[in-house]
Amino acid sequence: MPTSNPENPLTAEFLATVSHGPGVYQMLDRRELLYVGKARDLRKRLSQYAHFNGPAWSKTAAMLNRVLRVETILTTTEKEALILEAALIKKHHPRYNIDLRDDKNYPLIRVSTAESWPRVSVTRRRLRDGNRYFGPYTAAGAMRSTLELLYAQFPLRHCRSLRERQRPCLNHQMGRCCAPCAGLVDKAEYMRMVNGVLAILEGKTEELRQELETRMQAASEALDFEQAARLRDRLLALAGTTERQVIASGEALDQDVFGLHRKDASVGVALLFVRGGLMTGARQFFLDDPIGDDGALLAQVLMQYYSATRQPPRELLLPVLPEDEELVAECLAGLREGPVTFSVPQRGKRMQLMQMAHANAEKLFSEEARKEAAWQNLATSIRQKLRLSRMPEVIECLDISNLLGKQAVGSLVCFVHGEKETRRFRHYRIREKETPDDYAMMREVLERRLVKGRDEHNLPDLLLLDGGKGQLQVALEVVGRLGLEGELDLAAIAEEHHDEGEKLFRPGRKDAIMLPAHAPALLYLMRVRDEAHRFGITCHRHLRGKAQLASELDAVPGVGPQRKKQLLRHFGSLRRIRTATESELAAAPGIGPELARSIVQALQDRDAGKKAGGAVKAG
Repeated sequence: MPTSNPENPLTAEFLATVSHGPGVYQMLDRRELLYVGKARDLRKRLSQYAHFNGPAWSKTAAMLNRVLRVETILTTTEKEALILEAALIKKHHPRYNIDLRDDKNYPLIRVSTAESWPRVSVTRRRLRDGNRYFGPYTAAGAMRSTLELLYAQFPLRHCRSLRERQRPCLNHQMGRCCAPCAGLVDKAEYMRMVNGVLAILEGKTEELRQELETRMQAASEALDFEQAARLRDRLLALAGTTERQVIASGEALDQDVFGLHRKDASVGVALLFVRGGLMTGARQFFLDDPIGDDGALLAQVLMQYYSATRQPPRELLLPVLPEDEELVAECLAGLREGPVTFSVPQRGKRMQLMQMAHANAEKLFSEEARKEAAWQNLATSIRQKLRLSRMPEVIECLDISNLLGKQAVGSLVCFVHGEKETRRFRHYRIREKETPDDYAMMREVLERRLVKGRDEHNLPDLLLLDGGKGQLQVALEVVGRLGLEGELDLAAIAEEHHDEGEKLFRPGRKDAIMLPAHAPALLYLMRVRDEAHRFGITCHRHLRGKAQLASELDAVPGVGPQRKKQLLRHFGSLRRIRTATESELAAAPGIGPELARSIVQALQDRDAGKKAGGAVKAG
């Protein structure tokens, strides 16, 4: 094997033990999963790696030089191997597999047509529940504009559950709900509005326009000028929406269009969403030196991108057919619970969409180049201002959050090349201290982070601490004790007090570094620090909320973790649970009259105990 790896595991003896059947192989070093792949014939595929003779600078060669161990998992079919490969990549994010960096599901607009009085809402999950889903919408502004039109011109109900009311809610008084709960709208008129909503979301605006014009004319002839004015307003809003819609296809089809562009060792992938013949959004992914040709790369992209909660549409337009085309199509059809077809267009409207997607993929390289140039300028500025020993390509920031020492948590955020790397964000529950001691808490978290970083060789270039000289001194002590001097740079940032400005502290420097308030280097470091604050406060609030709920309800026999969750989900807050009547509690899922009585009694006893304790303390 032409690599410099002296511990090459792909020996002839090892290969002789590998099955010729289908399965998944995992390449590992001492501590990290480097790459996951699947094969129709495991021994044949691993033998190709054993005889790899590509350029030494390639990503495959770099990976093979690190491999110390290879593990295989046999499957009964090649399809099972493909599914298992995708699952392992999504779970472990191996260093040398492609990483789409797109974990979130984009919002969809749902019209609950399965309900007797449908409503419009936003969701991130497409379910097979009889309701209608539209999207995904990658541009929040476009989705908000659509929702504003729908809410303003079609005042459907907003409430999650429809219950009979004597008086309608505030939305009705604002003209944003026609109050079916109070019986103030005819069912036929309500369903006409629902059909209008569906027509807009499906792009069938011409039919809706004609219907609105006809009804407006009829209302005017009947001297019902208020109704005619409402219909006129809907027509004007509809015209504005139609102008903004981008027609992608002459047919009312749902399609995802993939564009792919290679430049040197990198690949740009663009994805256009076409729903009902209209363009609803786009996504781009920049892949740095991926392993495999275009077909293999596209197969990995498809298997990684789609899931049970992000289902593929009926048709995918692709630049080339993916490797193992039939297997990939079968897997995607299982996610969609219906057929999925691949098409490689050569002419016509579909080819125009492919050209658009390719242009978007190609444009990624100029955007990446501009982004990289901007980051290098900023990183150079940070290095010069703080006199760092290295370029701060990887920056981590540590913040400690606590309330009088309780629910203390350390929050670590990570930025790589100027961008958030959320997969490397971490929360650390403080184990050793329950009294207010920021330095001791900082020391504990630093030791845990730096020991792991030393062992796994993933220390940051710059570790930024939220605090001043004291926190920096603690970090210096920990670094010295662990023998990590020279392995990373340290800095601390103290928040502005009394209009003094933000202060930066570095080891070996007595005075704080004071940068101008508008300096890009300072603004960026403040952004990193603020992200650590946000991440820590979010976790701390969650912990406090759990502790508060536990302290109130844990003493009630029969109320365990699951019932606490059900109560909170049903009532929305602990305050609402405390003020609920016995009958309201009994109506909650899984509670019933007997348990409701116990909850009311326990909360009353607790309140009485608090008052008695307060009286004793006051006395």
